[in-house]
Amino acid sequence: MSAIEVKVPDIGDFQDVPVIEVLVKPGDTVKAEDALVTLESDKATMDVPAPSAGTVKSIAVKVGDKVSEGSLVLVLDAAGAGAAPSPRPSAAGGRGGAPASPASAATAPSPQPTPASGTGAAPASPASPASPASPASPAASAPPVDVAGFKAAHASPSVRKFARDLGVDLARVTGSGPKGRIVQADVQAHVKQVMSGQAKPAAAAGAGGVSGGGTLDLIPWPKVDFAKHGPVESKPLSRIKKLSGANLARNWVMIPHVTQFDEADITDLEALRVQLNKENEKSGVKVTMLAFMIKAAVAALRRFPDFNASLDGENLVLKQYFHIGFAADTPNGLVVPVRKNADQKGVFAIAKEMGELATKARDGKLGPADMQGGCFSISSLGGIGGTAFTPIINAPEVAILGVSKSAMKPVWDGKAFAPRLMLPLSLSYDHRVIDGASAARFTAYFAQLLADLRRAVL
Repeated sequence: MSAIEVKVPDIGDFQDVPVIEVLVKPGDTVKAEDALVTLESDKATMDVPAPSAGTVKSIAVKVGDKVSEGSLVLVLDAAGAGAAPSPRPSAAGGRGGAPASPASAATAPSPQPTPASGTGAAPASPASPASPASPASPAASAPPVDVAGFKAAHASPSVRKFARDLGVDLARVTGSGPKGRIVQADVQAHVKQVMSGQAKPAAAAGAGGVSGGGTLDLIPWPKVDFAKHGPVESKPLSRIKKLSGANLARNWVMIPHVTQFDEADITDLEALRVQLNKENEKSGVKVTMLAFMIKAAVAALRRFPDFNASLDGENLVLKQYFHIGFAADTPNGLVVPVRKNADQKGVFAIAKEMGELATKARDGKLGPADMQGGCFSISSLGGIGGTAFTPIINAPEVAILGVSKSAMKPVWDGKAFAPRLMLPLSLSYDHRVIDGASAARFTAYFAQLLADLRRAVL
């Protein structure tokens, strides 16, 4: 066996990327392309793959370390001495896939300008991709290469090399993998679309792709020198806001949102909550209204399974599990921890685990697994205020429930007006999956559950 130093390969235009997970330990046997460590950039997570099969000899990084292209990750005893490929070296500009030398950066094939796909690329057939040697249109008429976009594209080193070999600009390819990762099939599908003339020209600056074809032909974003009008201060966005901002923009544009508003009478439930907290004061677990809402959400999702689903092309994936996400406010921005298997837990267990997740969120210690797998989300602003809002759906979910501050209101009981504690509900839903009647029935049933949780066991 021969020792190979595995280094961080071409990860795009990123520096000092945190290591969030070490997936192997000394002595582990790995196959070629197995993930060794996971990094988290401002854009998304990415894996450092094994360059060949072998045994992990030693590890040079730990969770929390910051690495860049060329940083040592681990030492691997590669199977087949002398035959194992070396890790991809760092070429000038961080884009080389050939041996690093001053000339290699100049001679390596650069991304060729190609028309934008404008669609979420579907997996391609196993057939070999079309050669880029005969472009669909003259290069002079093609849009300029988005070099920064190519570097920032969410793709593995092997896919980056594959794209360069085909002359594909990754900035114009839509990923179909986890978290929008571009996989080899996406590049192949993009090439086939270009060669068949199906791909649309790239939209103007500031445009974004739309699922199902076409682009948003928007005018460029305005460039303003704000300092001309008065004193200003520039403050960088937090890492969380950068990550969530891109997702929110995509979800708002790609999903046809409709919001259904309703109210729930929580007078009796609030009295029960106060009583339970008094009786269990020594336990240290404080039951919140959100814990009750998670249990009610499980019952409502059972009654209306289309809300516990995700779109997969032209198919609807109906989930048989109940993982409920809840928005947590942190000093650095909003995050959504997921309470797994909420159907299997009681209110006290849910309240306890929610408190632990909220604490991890505020301390910036949530792991990727803590925020994945959600079926339905609840965003509660009740502790702050407001009467209603339109929450943005957390793709690939199809609905999200917004909760505002409860207030005492006079409610007619058939004989007289009585003071009742009313909770505003705002249900945003994907109109491609859910129609208005279903949304109204869902919120009405959810309100009935909060008014009398005994309905949840029926």
